[in-house]
Amino acid sequence: MACFLPLFFLLISASSSQPTELFFPGFKGLNPNNLTLTGVAEIDQHGILRLTNDTSRLQGHAFYSSPFRFKNSPNGQAFSFSTSFVFVSVPEYLKLGGHGLAFTIATSKDLKALPSQYLGILNATDNGNFTNHLVAVEFDTVQDFEFQDINDNHIGIDLNSLVSNASASAAYFTDGGSKQNLTLKSGKPIQAWVDYDSVENVINVTLAPNSTRPRLPILSFHVDLSPFVEEFMYVGFSASTGLLASSHYILGWSFKINGQPQALDLSSLPSLPGPPKKHTALTVGVSVSSVILLILAASIIAYIIFKIRNADVIEDWELEIGPQRYPYEELKKATNGFSDKNLLGQGGFGKVYKGTFRHSKIDVAVKRVSHESKQGLREFVSEIASIGRLRHRNLVQLLGWCRRRAPELPKTGKATTSSDVYAFGALLLEVACGRRPIEPKALPEELVLVDWVWEKFIQGRLLDVADARLNGKYDEGEMLMVLKLGLICSNDMPMARPTMRHVVRYLDGEAELPENLRPPTAFDSNKGFGDGFDDFLNSFASSSFDKMSSNSFMETGNAATSFASLSTSPLSLLRETR
Repeated sequence: MACFLPLFFLLISASSSQPTELFFPGFKGLNPNNLTLTGVAEIDQHGILRLTNDTSRLQGHAFYSSPFRFKNSPNGQAFSFSTSFVFVSVPEYLKLGGHGLAFTIATSKDLKALPSQYLGILNATDNGNFTNHLVAVEFDTVQDFEFQDINDNHIGIDLNSLVSNASASAAYFTDGGSKQNLTLKSGKPIQAWVDYDSVENVINVTLAPNSTRPRLPILSFHVDLSPFVEEFMYVGFSASTGLLASSHYILGWSFKINGQPQALDLSSLPSLPGPPKKHTALTVGVSVSSVILLILAASIIAYIIFKIRNADVIEDWELEIGPQRYPYEELKKATNGFSDKNLLGQGGFGKVYKGTFRHSKIDVAVKRVSHESKQGLREFVSEIASIGRLRHRNLVQLLGWCRRRAPELPKTGKATTSSDVYAFGALLLEVACGRRPIEPKALPEELVLVDWVWEKFIQGRLLDVADARLNGKYDEGEMLMVLKLGLICSNDMPMARPTMRHVVRYLDGEAELPENLRPPTAFDSNKGFGDGFDDFLNSFASSSFDKMSSNSFMETGNAATSFASLSTSPLSLLRETR
């Protein structure tokens, strides 16, 4: 590669002693006093300004060290200006950019900013503030919904905020007027022109894959920049990386106040070095080994997940109901897979099968409750707790029980957004009340959390359910809002539950909760919930409160099996099926 010593020029206005123009056809041999670099920004050995590297969540800035005069007075009219620069974005992973760069006009070279979606120019507290006095043109390679980005390959004009005032997909117009798409993160040089006309009050942004400037800009926005700029402003570049990283480079830069800057010629600018040569055999060997290791690791992870999903997890409330819990697989083997040949009878709550434990040779009757049954988890727990403590010569003894998977998943075969809303509502009630969904030691009317909350709501005593450990020290309005929202989300009718978007609006105070809340149609203040109670129990699988387990409520295998209890003789269970 031939020795390349680019020149740079700086013109000083005699009347103002302020720079009016700069020209950097490369940055090799640059006077270090002319450019202020912060963050990870650096000038590499090839004379290229590198704003970021392949490190995640970092930012880099490069500003001309002296400010430019953008007005004749603090309250004057903003001057026209034009800039041209050539940039390259090389993503760490092909087609996955992170995050982008921006041509920036700011009041300071020391931006108190964040990386990732903030592009190193703003932060979470000052975004959108009028006092920012920030003008930026972003070249964004990640679609951030927080800032309403149109896609992951766009340019945007940002005034005091990262919510662009105007944006467009990266592209350019040919001489014939047809639009050609450009990929910002292609790793290839792209030249950009940003022009502000103070007479027409318009900003134009133009892109091209070469040094020939198209006649038409790709983005135009009519605005008077006078309120957004101060008398003296710094010009430069900012870039950032997020979870994914890109190396953002500036190959050359030209800028001028009140006029057109000197043209940049791509052929005379420094170019990025190509990738280093690799040994083919070593590359193939490492690649194959990596693939094998990935497959092996994926298999191990899949096996672990399978074991966890199918594990019989015992929760605290289960330890308090008495009889022994049996693994589902053991009951399945004892009944020959719940074979019809072993069927003893059928009732409203499920089917009863004859079974024999293979090791002890004990004959048992297994009552299997399916998802079609009207019996929910509450009735099942009550049945086990009461029958398990009975001892009488005319009653057979309950040996144990099995619980596998509580109901919205086996009914539909898959989780739904409505299930997620239910889970969130359940979590709200659990946190606000400071207790678990089932409290075996509680009074009968307080056994089931959702029943108890609805009953107190009907009585007009909703605050009675607030966590007693708060000692009444809470905002009553906020507590009522959380409790009511929990009840709305926990409705036993999926169609009656709000969307998560509405839930967020309620929590943010953007929308008012319905004034008249009606209990679900399945609710009876004397009996509690009907089928909807099972949904409530299923929702607590995703709750983190009091270390409740999600695995015990998770759908696996045969969706028809929900609960099973067994006794030493089929006689007592046969009586129930008549």
